Amino acid sequence: MTSDAPLHPSATDEVVELCADLLRIDTTNTGDNDTSAGERAAAEYVAASLAEVGVEARIHESAPGRANLVARIPGTDPGRGALLVHGHLDVVPADASEWSVHPFSGELRDGYLWGRGAIDMKDFDAMVLAVVRQWQRTGVRPPRDIVLAYTADEEAGSDYGARYLVQHHADLLEGCTEAIGEVGGFSYTVNQDLRLYLIETAEKGIDWLRLHAKGRPGHGSMVHDDNAVTALAEAVARVGRHRFPVVVTPTVRAFLEEVSAALGVELDPDDPETAIAKLGPIANLIGATIRNTANPTRLAAGYKDNVIPGRASATIDCRSLPGQSELLLEQLREVVGPDLEIEYIHRQAAIETTFDGALVEAMSAALRAEDPGARPVPYMLSGGTDAKAFHTLGIRCFGFAPLRLPADLNFSALFHGIDERVPVDGLQFGVRVLDRFLRNC
Repeated sequence: MTSDAPLHPSATDEVVELCADLLRIDTTNTGDNDTSAGERAAAEYVAASLAEVGVEARIHESAPGRANLVARIPGTDPGRGALLVHGHLDVVPADASEWSVHPFSGELRDGYLWGRGAIDMKDFDAMVLAVVRQWQRTGVRPPRDIVLAYTADEEAGSDYGARYLVQHHADLLEGCTEAIGEVGGFSYTVNQDLRLYLIETAEKGIDWLRLHAKGRPGHGSMVHDDNAVTALAEAVARVGRHRFPVVVTPTVRAFLEEVSAALGVELDPDDPETAIAKLGPIANLIGATIRNTANPTRLAAGYKDNVIPGRASATIDCRSLPGQSELLLEQLREVVGPDLEIEYIHRQAAIETTFDGALVEAMSAALRAEDPGARPVPYMLSGGTDAKAFHTLGIRCFGFAPLRLPADLNFSALFHGIDERVPVDGLQFGVRVLDRFLRNC
């Protein structure tokens, strides 16, 4: 079957129903096994949807209710390396009182599907499911084996999800040489005739740290010059206000060169922020990829209102550029000072690959076939995904969950934000692109 063979219309219709069903399953990941919910129910929904069209999937629990699903779609050439297609089923918590609709309603309104996980990332989960179901009904076989992985726990570090699969079920990923998942393939509109599609080729590293200050305990009514809370607060304030030096990595440089050409803005390598500032809503997303970052996120101290504690702690969410994890720690030490203890609580290395090869060509061709104004460009994600875990198996990872977005939609603000939603026509666009891509991957 050729790459131009039409996709059965029911797949583009079905993706809306599949996505809505997934959004209605509350898969909130609190980071605590006792209060997280729904991952097993979502995995069973996917398994049943695959079984209905003859695809056998296995569910592997890393802890009670923390479920991961893996299935393999045989390709026409089993001698080729397999492609891993992965998406997580968990979502971050949502406060219904802050939303315009209930976050687990899967409501269709104003051309959008609304709900927690609509773009992070049950949209992609549904797109892949729709394509595979249609293939099974019509007898399509991909050119290489495709391994599907629907994971738990991505939103809390992947210990019960992708990292669990890598550590305990690596045999299920045997032969996988490349992978696609979140966050990439989405459009940024330059003008009516040109849209950049950002394909993720790199992710910053995760370096979650805890600062500990020590002092002399005492009575809250006394004059006290060795207060752990004061020492910690001063250090946290310095960290929060600090800006690390600009470093333009190969991925970011390639992105900025493409953006400069598209926008007609001259790129100054020593001042990339000038070009980034012209990107509108995605400026924050890209701006975080030109330097290491460190943001205070949690504070803990004391046990009684009138007691000065002997210890105070703060959590710092650090994100390091590729190859700069150790440098970031040195830089942070200079900001914090010598008296505070720095403890690592979670660490995952940055990853980066090049924007070339047959897989990139297949992505680009599929995008251009569905949008003649598409211009695929590489970019670095400031956050992290399950790709970090799969990368440890030697798998070359990309973020490619295609969506054509309205020009006025602040896409990056929807991640973990209120009123998360995905355009229905964007979902259907993604199905068409994935169908083309996976037929030629």
